[in-house]
Amino acid sequence: MSQDPQVELDDKQFIWERDPEEMLETLAGLPDQCEVALKLGQAAALPGLPKELRQVVLAGLGGSAIGGDLVRVLAARQARVPLAVCRDYALPAYVDQQTLVFLTSYSGNTEETLSAYRMAGERGATRIALTTGGKLAELADEDGVPVIRVPQGLPPRSAIGYTFLPALIVLERLGVMPAQEGYGELLSVLRALREELAPASPLTGNRAKGLAMCLHGRVPIIYGAAGTTEVVATRWKGQFNENAKSLAYWNVYPELNHNELVGFEAPPELLRSLCLIHLRDASDHPRVQARMEIVKKLLADRLGGLTEFSGQGASLLARLFSLIYLGDFTSVYLSLIYGIDPKPVKVIDYLKQELSKL
Repeated sequence: MSQDPQVELDDKQFIWERDPEEMLETLAGLPDQCEVALKLGQAAALPGLPKELRQVVLAGLGGSAIGGDLVRVLAARQARVPLAVCRDYALPAYVDQQTLVFLTSYSGNTEETLSAYRMAGERGATRIALTTGGKLAELADEDGVPVIRVPQGLPPRSAIGYTFLPALIVLERLGVMPAQEGYGELLSVLRALREELAPASPLTGNRAKGLAMCLHGRVPIIYGAAGTTEVVATRWKGQFNENAKSLAYWNVYPELNHNELVGFEAPPELLRSLCLIHLRDASDHPRVQARMEIVKKLLADRLGGLTEFSGQGASLLARLFSLIYLGDFTSVYLSLIYGIDPKPVKVIDYLKQELSKL
């Protein structure tokens, strides 16, 4: 077999040997997952809201929190009350009886989320749990808290449809946010991308395989824009970490232009190992779009690679998810090039084991 990764990524045997737990097959299920997730949101039991709902908090960690970040981006444009994401044991001090708290843990056993669940109850907040089961579902059932139960069997990072869409639908049904446009488009865009990015699609027309090749031996630096692709940049970083077991970094415009940009001078030999990826959206602020173009000119000759991608679709929902899907596939293909099984996260498992001893 050729040792050229360009050839190997198109080789079924190569992929089968390096993806024994079928992460690529798991990725292929995202469009169907999203379709099921929409139905779960519509069927979910709703809590009674306080007369004066003042804020919404979505509490979760890791892959279970990315869905909350997506809701936060959409809510900033549309929600009638502030919405925040909490990645901590403790909820913000403002959480009270006028607060709705979503507790999201795919496993149901995330210790930080369980802590937030208890704290929300102590403060008299309205709670909704979103999980496959575990301790979170057990506590919620005991307390009479509504539980949105999603299907089991996925790594939490691969359950983004389940941890995002039911929460969004429930917030619509509660009147916190208006009904979204683009659910049908979201499914159609993801299904088309599944064909384009799949292992059967050759490197020459497969953007995920092509980007993975460019990133081989380099560290991804992912830049998004505030209010749009910032959450996608976070997602890409996490997927490179967990799937490819690779370091990756992210930041957001316009803030990065006030600090990080200055750091691209030294050491020059390290800069050549970096690949900058711009994630763009048609609704990015015009000044942010201008900043991206200027940064490209500034850094083009300093880095080992520089590229950009824009989302697909008329709705922001579809565009953000199309970029997420591209990043997911890219991170798995990069893991295969490195000869790393993308599914296990042994370091996280070890950390949890050590914490359980304390």
